[in-house]
Amino acid sequence: MKIPKRLVPLVDDGLIDSVVRQLMSGKEALVYVVRCGMTVRCAKVYKEAEKRSFRQAVDYTENRKTKNSRQARAMAKRTRFGREAQEQAWQSAEVAALYRLADAGVRVPHPYHFQAGVLLMELITDHEGHAAPRLNDVDLTPEVAIDLHGLLLREVVRMLGAGVVHGDLSEFNILLGDRGPVIIDLPQAIDAAGNRHAPRMLVRDVDNLRRYFGRFAPALLATDYGKEIWALYEAGGLHPEVELTGRFEPDEKAVDLEGVMREIDDARLEEAALRMRLREQH
Repeated sequence: MKIPKRLVPLVDDGLIDSVVRQLMSGKEALVYVVRCGMTVRCAKVYKEAEKRSFRQAVDYTENRKTKNSRQARAMAKRTRFGREAQEQAWQSAEVAALYRLADAGVRVPHPYHFQAGVLLMELITDHEGHAAPRLNDVDLTPEVAIDLHGLLLREVVRMLGAGVVHGDLSEFNILLGDRGPVIIDLPQAIDAAGNRHAPRMLVRDVDNLRRYFGRFAPALLATDYGKEIWALYEAGGLHPEVELTGRFEPDEKAVDLEGVMREIDDARLEEAALRMRLREQH
């Protein structure tokens, strides 16, 4: 196969020896099967920034930091340079998430190299050595559906334990490899502690799994693992071996609104007193 233009720099640098074929074309990237010496890997080539809606990325990019103040200002103003910086940050987020999750023992493709908008990583294969199918392309028995659902809940728990929420988890970004399900497509991964949308996205990820596997095992439709997992995380009781029940009872204790208002008023009075003392000193 002719070497795609975006892969030429990796070939020139000796990171890729040849391109076998295109594996897939998605809304975010093109993925190729490549040879690196005696090893077959995949190369994810990210599409240009203008082909993805920035509005859709706002919730995911909240609290992502850049050490370069010029880049931060440009990103805020949405200049051309800022859009390019935003695109680099978006791509780098997936690379960082993959390394972080792989270190935590989460089933994700192992990343090897990232250069010029191309991510070189492990090719997930099935028992016959072929590229592993996506979960949505496989028919499941009720028993297998329940088993896979349980395995993936454990991966979600491990991810959250590493401080990461996938943010877009579904049957379309899970591969069924020879050693079980593998989670892919993480450019939108978010910081569980630093992004206020994390609870909602975690619950949405788990609900997506419930709905999909519930097609094959309807008993799963009555579960509520997402809220249970997040409640355990907030309470400091989440760990990979935690026993999940699939049930969640919300805390229905009445909020002491009067107490909250008193605290707000006290804080305002303290701030006013501090300002007055500062004026008197000057």
